[in-house]
Amino acid sequence: MPDHVILGAGTIGSNVATILAARGETVRIVTRGGSGPEHPLIDRVAADASDAARLTELSRGAKAIYHCANPASYTSWHRLLPPLQTAAIAAAQANDAVLANTGSLYAYGPQPGGRMNEHTPLAATGRKGLLRKRNWEQSLAAGIRTVEARGSDFIGRDATGFYAMILEPALRKGGTAWVTGHLDMPHTFTYNRDMANALVTLAADDRAWGRAWHVPSPPAITIRDLAARYAAAYGKPPIRLIQLPRFLMRTAGTVLPIAREIAEMDYQYYAPFHMDATETAETFGLTATELDVAIRDQVDAAPAK
Repeated sequence: MPDHVILGAGTIGSNVATILAARGETVRIVTRGGSGPEHPLIDRVAADASDAARLTELSRGAKAIYHCANPASYTSWHRLLPPLQTAAIAAAQANDAVLANTGSLYAYGPQPGGRMNEHTPLAATGRKGLLRKRNWEQSLAAGIRTVEARGSDFIGRDATGFYAMILEPALRKGGTAWVTGHLDMPHTFTYNRDMANALVTLAADDRAWGRAWHVPSPPAITIRDLAARYAAAYGKPPIRLIQLPRFLMRTAGTVLPIAREIAEMDYQYYAPFHMDATETAETFGLTATELDVAIRDQVDAAPAK
């Protein structure tokens, strides 16, 4: 029987697994394809994590269940996330395990001044923000020991997002990056390894249970500055950045579902977006990895050709 069960083998689930295994803990990763990092203490199981009965069986004896599964496409969130959350809660209830959720800042919605701390009210009005809010409220209402770690957009080795989708292709070709967001607005980015470390820390500490905490992250940085740092890490000149008119994605959203989903969240990149994790840092002694260290981690994993 594993000490820990992890849903998903993406950038967060894999990091959680390697952290726990390095500590000598036994881990089971549940994914549809049986993927995940290779390690003698990591058991990779191919199963449907949204099947509550199967997940409950696979979680027998686990001290903690880490919900790190996140559908790759926004368009599938409303179909896939609710059954995953329901199954994770059922497995935690049946096995008296702590449920540690990988959260985001979506549930807050746009905030005055773009500033969020651990006590900011959940005021989302968009579909994805409301979905995240409901998932967390469902965990709290289930009467289980649960916690949520919230971070901003991920950077770091194998992280998907702004760098992987926009900056890296331009760096590889020495071309131009087309950006759907204001180039000079400060935005918080979270190192994926820091998110994983926070999840492991919070799941094991009863002071954390029953509420959400923010993952300590480097100070907010503009897209322009972030792109320049990535270029410097590659040893290349800064790439050209072009800010796309905001109306383009919204217009495209009238016919393309993925464009509509992206446009819903674009407020994060057209106004300041600051995540404060002071309370988490002071309570648990967690600190943010320096931004350039996180950037180097990502660059070294996939150097430009």
